[in-house]
Amino acid sequence: MADDKQPTGPEEHITPEAAAPEAPSPAPGPDLTAEKAVTLEQEGHPPKEEKLEPAAPEAEKAQEAAKPRRGRPSKVDKTAPDGAPPPGRDKMSQSKKAAGKSAPAKEETPAPEPEQPPVPRDAARSEEPEQIVYLDLSELHTFKNHPFGVRDDAEMRALVESVKAGGVNQPALVRPREDGGYEIIAGHRRQKASELAGYANMPCIVRKMTDDEAILAMTDDNLRQRTEILPTEKAQSLKMQVEAIKHQGGPAMGDVDPKDAGKRSTQVVGDRNNMNYKQVQRYIRLTELVPDLQKMVDEKNLSFTPAVEISFIKPKNQRYIAVSIEGQQSSPSLSQAQKLRELDKEGKLNGDIIDGILSQEKKEVDKVIISTAELTNYFGKEKTPREMKDQIIALLDDWKAKQPPELAKPEKKAEMEK
Repeated sequence: MADDKQPTGPEEHITPEAAAPEAPSPAPGPDLTAEKAVTLEQEGHPPKEEKLEPAAPEAEKAQEAAKPRRGRPSKVDKTAPDGAPPPGRDKMSQSKKAAGKSAPAKEETPAPEPEQPPVPRDAARSEEPEQIVYLDLSELHTFKNHPFGVRDDAEMRALVESVKAGGVNQPALVRPREDGGYEIIAGHRRQKASELAGYANMPCIVRKMTDDEAILAMTDDNLRQRTEILPTEKAQSLKMQVEAIKHQGGPAMGDVDPKDAGKRSTQVVGDRNNMNYKQVQRYIRLTELVPDLQKMVDEKNLSFTPAVEISFIKPKNQRYIAVSIEGQQSSPSLSQAQKLRELDKEGKLNGDIIDGILSQEKKEVDKVIISTAELTNYFGKEKTPREMKDQIIALLDDWKAKQPPELAKPEKKAEMEK
């Protein structure tokens, strides 16, 4: 047990002189820790774990203080350059900052870019260079199924005098034919006027065109250039335009604007001719009339709206109607035409019933009389009665399309009661 009185470490032998910076460190004493552990183990006592922290001399502490420290600086080191302590932060500001770090940053949805206007595109043109050539009138042939007639009227006579004085100012548009010669696309009246003026040839532009391209060009030129167009001429030309656009399968050609994609063909044709698509449909119905009734429409012996109703009747009964109109010198009213159509649908219409219906006195209810003087206040003196009526019908169609659905209920109820 004498060993327990021995010093346990070198810390007990440090003297004040040894603490001086210049004095060397004393040699460490004998380490009796191992001997003490063996003695205690022999006596049956487990050795106690002791934490030995040898004290470093002041010189070593000074050297360690002089070395730059790693990690975060202490509060003492966090001083401003001028010696002033850094401003403290309150807990509220610290908590806000911490919360800001933990919350994920929200990505702002970019604002949609404004829609750019369509870029102007080049006008449709022929792939080959075109030039004006003078072709013999004998080489020019009428367009197949040309819907417009060339009439010897006052307008034609005026055109003939113009050609005699200065020739044809606007060349005709033609395309080569497989059988030889050229097919007139635009310029039938100019060709006739040149013939009547005594010319053997006329200026033309030769252009290769498909059937659909030729139809659209021919109808557009005549519908826009002619001042006097018969109802059946307009009906046939509009029908040809609708069929040509259907053949295209959409606006694939330069003659049709891409914005027309998705529209019905009658709507595209209406836009081309400044018409409502329903008005286009009504005009096309005139092509379903037999020739005698078509002639009556052109000669104004059969009104436009009753003619549309009669166009739904079977051709055989249409011919009976034409005979009855000619014999009685009286055209059917709208209500009479609707009655004829209904009986034809039921299979009950024949010549005797047609004569009986057309011989009935027309109700004044079916007529709305507006004098020409009243219409002139709105249309001017340049408009013909047919043009004024077409415009009125188009305006009524637009007005009806804008009305609420409840407006159509009385009409449906009346149809069910028939």
